[in-house]
Amino acid sequence: MAAAKRAPVSCVTLYPLELPFRRPVSHAAGTRSSSESVVVAVELTDGTTGYGETLPRSYVTGETVDGVLGTIERVFLPSLVGWHPASFPEALEVASDLPFHDSSGTVAAAARAAVELAALDAYSRSFARPVAEVCGWYGRPRLGPPGSIERVRCSGVLTAADPRTATGRLQRMRLFGLKDFKLKVGYAGDEPVLRAVAGKLGRALRGGSGTLRVDANGAWSLSQATESLTRWSDVPIRLVEQPLARGREHELHELQRAIEVPLMLDESLVTMEDAERLVIDRTMDWMNVRLSKVGGFVPALRLADFADRHDVRVMIGCMVGESSILSAAARRLIECLPNVELVEGNFGTFLLREDVVARPLRFGFGGRLRPLPGLGWGIEVQPARLARLCSVQPHRFRL
Repeated sequence: MAAAKRAPVSCVTLYPLELPFRRPVSHAAGTRSSSESVVVAVELTDGTTGYGETLPRSYVTGETVDGVLGTIERVFLPSLVGWHPASFPEALEVASDLPFHDSSGTVAAAARAAVELAALDAYSRSFARPVAEVCGWYGRPRLGPPGSIERVRCSGVLTAADPRTATGRLQRMRLFGLKDFKLKVGYAGDEPVLRAVAGKLGRALRGGSGTLRVDANGAWSLSQATESLTRWSDVPIRLVEQPLARGREHELHELQRAIEVPLMLDESLVTMEDAERLVIDRTMDWMNVRLSKVGGFVPALRLADFADRHDVRVMIGCMVGESSILSAAARRLIECLPNVELVEGNFGTFLLREDVVARPLRFGFGGRLRPLPGLGWGIEVQPARLARLCSVQPHRFRL
């Protein structure tokens, strides 16, 4: 009998990137003209290389780019040394066992996501097994292709600080067939923008052919959230995302009593422990699952499945400025999940001046997403572009 194939990790390269935007993006947590991210390349002894990406944000998981680089070197590289999976299911087992915290007990979700995604990409290609086999390994019969990818549509996101700019961008998005929209709020002057956008969407909102939701990124106090959402009660807002800051979840019951708008939680939802607490407290109607926020593919799958079993609705979201690496992984995730109702992301070169793959991913007309062919994430990353877009020299580690 032939020996089982084994392909240990031989090298890990960390690429701290700065990807410029076509135009600045603003929300209540700040303004960005570029995206700071970390791409991880995991190379196996058989020559296969897989790629993962994360966008550390201190206001989301408490992590920074420098912190992620240090955590990967101290915590995750030692755990990769002993990897010798003989099959793709074994690779899934070791990937799922990657730590979620650093040595001090601090959440390391962003760091974990990049490493896990790179490992899954590499081992899917090495063993010639599709990533969707994670569903059979996980053991939930409802999961698996085509999932929601043929049904869901990507949303448009509006961040303009004045009504004229906002409605102009809205009009261009509508001409591209988008029907679901999110407006960033939580800063001075947001009401005129909201009412201008709602006015332009009036017939679509009334007839159900379009939706509008708002995202405060945790910028409101309880009184501000209550006052604003009560004053906007005449606007058909589908839901409000993260109205209060993480750590203020105990105030959500009072907000729920004061308003009728469903609540989506994002920054408040990082770990499975967060999800369990929020479900027990009944303070979450929707969850925003973002791969680099929740620790990678397997944690995201588990969170979405948990939501499905507890009547919580699911959006697969994104971090602003993701490259096609995370966009592709998100598509694979959507292919595995039957219960996705909203999607953000796959903006690609709509937002970025340059991507890191041979054929950048973007959503199509109407926000449609196509399933990706091939193994791993189904994309071809360009190492030369990664090296050129690095903010500092890549960090290369031989294992």
